[in-house]
Amino acid sequence: SIANEPESGTEAAEAYFKPLWDVVRRADPTRPVGFVNVMLEPHGKCRLHPYADLVMLNRYYGWYVLGGAGLADAEAAFHHEMDGWAKVLHGRPLIFTEYGTDNLSGAHKLPSVMWSAEYQNEYLEMTHAVFDHYDFVQGELVWNFADFQTTEGILRVDGNKKGIFTRQRQPKDAA
Repeated sequence: SIANEPESGTEAAEAYFKPLWDVVRRADPTRPVGFVNVMLEPHGKCRLHPYADLVMLNRYYGWYVLGGAGLADAEAAFHHEMDGWAKVLHGRPLIFTEYGTDNLSGAHKLPSVMWSAEYQNEYLEMTHAVFDHYDFVQGELVWNFADFQTTEGILRVDGNKKGIFTRQRQPKDAA
C-alpha cells in the first residue's frame, strides 16, 4: 500500500500518485500495489483505483455513515456502493482494511443503540453479510483488534473503542 486514505478524487491526486505506482513497480515488480481508499471518495469519485492491482477500502456504513439510523438503511447504502465497485474491478480483488463500530465494554441496550455490545454485534453481522454477497471481496480486517488510547475529542470516549477486545485484552461480546 502506497497510502492510507489519501485524497483520491482529483486530478491533482492522480498526477501525484501515478508516478509513485511506477516507482514502486520498477523497484519490485513481483508485489501487488494498491492504496487504501477513504469513505469520502467512494466508487464514482475515486480516480486512483484504475492504477491499483487490488482495491482496499475503509468503510463504516452504520457508524460514521447512517449510524443509528437503522442498519437496514446502512446495508442498502453499502450494497449500492459495492454494486458500483463490481462494475470497475475487472477481476481485481477487494480487501476491507478497516470496518467497525465503537462499543463501550459492558454497555448493553435492547433494542440496540450505538455504543452498545448489541449494536456492535448487529453491525458486524450486517457488514459480514455484505462482504459475503460479493465474490471479489477477498479479505477483511476489523478495526480494531483492541481498544486504544487517542487524543481527547467529542468523537471518542476515552479513546477508540472499536476493538473486539478491551484495551486490557479482555474479550467483548463481538470477540
